[in-house]
Parts: sequence; C-alpha cells; structure tokens
Amino acid sequence: MNSFGDLDIPAGSFEAVIFDLDGTLVNSMPAHFAAWCEALSQFRVPKDVFPEDVFYSMGGRPTKDIVEELNGEFGLKLDPTEIALAKRAAFMDMLDKVEVIEDVVNYARSVRGRIPLAVASGGTRIVVEKTLQAVGISDLFDEVVTASDVKCGKPAPDIFLEAAKLLEVDPKNCLVFEDAPAGIIAAQCAGMEVVTVPANYSPVSV
Repeated sequence: MNSFGDLDIPAGSFEAVIFDLDGTLVNSMPAHFAAWCEALSQFRVPKDVFPEDVFYSMGGRPTKDIVEELNGEFGLKLDPTEIALAKRAAFMDMLDKVEVIEDVVNYARSVRGRIPLAVASGGTRIVVEKTLQAVGISDLFDEVVTASDVKCGKPAPDIFLEAAKLLEVDPKNCLVFEDAPAGIIAAQCAGMEVVTVPANYSPVSV
C-alpha cells in the first residue's frame, strides 16, 4: 500500500484510474440530499419516507432506480422522470455548496498525463458535467461516463466497464476510487481494484 494524504493506494502498476464523482471527487452528498428533500416535498411525500441514512445507503444509484424502489416499498405512485427532473433542478441551484475532496483530486492531478483518467458516475450527464465545471476539475479527465450512457446503473458493473472500454484499457488493469456500497460492488464486479473513500471525507475547496 502507498499513502496519498489519508488514502491508501494499492501498490501495483495500473493502466488507468476511474473515479466516482459524488462523495469521491466532490463532497456533494449533503446538497444531493437537500435536493431530494426539495423534490419529494413538491410531490407531498412525507419526510420519513426517505431519511438521510437511507439516502446514503443508496448512494451511487440512479435517481429513477431509487424512485422505483420507494414506490415499491411504500406503495407510492411517483413518476420517476418527474422526480428526477425536480431533483436535478433543485441540485443545480445548490452547486455553489459543492466542494472538492482534496486528497482524491490531488491524486488525480499527480497521475494526470501519465495514465488515462475517467469519471464513472451514477448521475445524469448534465449534472455530472455541471458539477465538474463548478469545482474546476473537468479538464482532468479523458472520459466521463454517466448513468445516461449505460443500460444498468450501479451496482451493475456496466458503467465501469464502459469507462475502461473508452480508455482502451483492460478492466483488470483499472483502479477505481469509490465511496458508496453500490459503486464498490460495481467496480469489484467489473474486476477492478478499489480505493474506498471514507464517508464524509473532509473536503477542501480549490
């Protein structure tokens, strides 16, 4: 193991590095939760339907998948597309609250130009790109893969496999940075080694 800040980086020669976005490259999860609360309140959904601990346990999964699970568990009839649009609009209004996670971003900068880098996020493309731009790190990455680009979101491995394909690297030679259980499972199922970014990792703005 090699240390980078407070992160333990596996020893070995990797040919590409793939990063999750929310909770990994940026501390955006509080803003995402606030956006969820705002979106659900617009449809008069009680606050206890989606408490904060449940939100974090579902981290990395596409919004529509989460809405479908809430519908099934609570007998709701929420339209996944309508909720997703409302949640996206609310989050966009909170982009100024998003902060970069310094150790992860500094690692990306340290290997930039030596090996290809990608983002693989469960968010939609417009939200992912706006987030990267808001914190000034969009130029670090060779490829960006989002939930909009694959059939199955995390915890399926599709998003990581697509990133490896675009980077033209064998999945087993990729290192992944992830914070959420669904993303960690997805990366492992793709045959990739994972650096787990601790929950609520201290962010520093750049």
